[in-house]
Amino acid sequence: MVVVKPTDVVPSASIKFFGAGMAACIADLITFPLDTAKVRLQIQGESQKVKGSSAVKYRGVFGTINTMVRTEGARSLYNGLVAGLQRQMSFASVRIGLYDSMKQFYSRGTESAGIVTRLMAGCTTGAMAVAFAQPTDVVKVRFQAQVRLADSERRYNSTLDAYKTIARNEGVRGLWKGCMPNITRNAIVNCAELVTYDMIKELILKYDLMTDNMPCHFTAAFGAGFCTTVVASPVDVVKTRFMNSGNGQYTSAINCALTMLRNEGPAAFYKG
Repeated sequence: MVVVKPTDVVPSASIKFFGAGMAACIADLITFPLDTAKVRLQIQGESQKVKGSSAVKYRGVFGTINTMVRTEGARSLYNGLVAGLQRQMSFASVRIGLYDSMKQFYSRGTESAGIVTRLMAGCTTGAMAVAFAQPTDVVKVRFQAQVRLADSERRYNSTLDAYKTIARNEGVRGLWKGCMPNITRNAIVNCAELVTYDMIKELILKYDLMTDNMPCHFTAAFGAGFCTTVVASPVDVVKTRFMNSGNGQYTSAINCALTMLRNEGPAAFYKG
């Protein structure tokens, strides 16, 4: 009897694209309520000076989720899910699907890729993914920020209506609003995640706290995610507010940041 050993087959580009997009969509389905709560917290305080508006409606992640379920229903936690899945299919497919190819490009086909090469590849594919998926991100954020009450008029009736309305009222450029802050945030996230992950993992192994196994990888990834969030949060808040803003509300992302700083103080950059 002849035993045939399975060979390692390198997945094609289409498999990488589809696999990355599907994995991101599954993750988004699980974490979407947390993302919606984050967006609500990030935009809270923008309308403090509007007559009759409440300064603090949401308190904490789980308090925000509880308030939304109580006042708008459980479905409100998934506002913008369609646009969110569209974003994941387009964003993750490009960012992750092209990463290996871009890494080989920067390393000129060699097997070994250093930290600089990985950073360059991650930032390049991240910027490409943001530029490609930005309209879906704009629509997702606006749906998540939209308060859905029974007696209130909705900003957009459907995902397709949102694309059409934004393009009609703000021009096609409106669909790419906040693209540069988004690219900046993505570059910070990619750089911070890769560097801090490697540093934490090396320290764990250096001091023999763990062996090179799954708990070690999880701990390093958890620490890297925490550090990255702290570093990238200010840009993320500005990105969310600028993308959600109406026509003429802010002249630029920098104007949005300065307005936040002037009206709400430095702590506003860490809302959500």
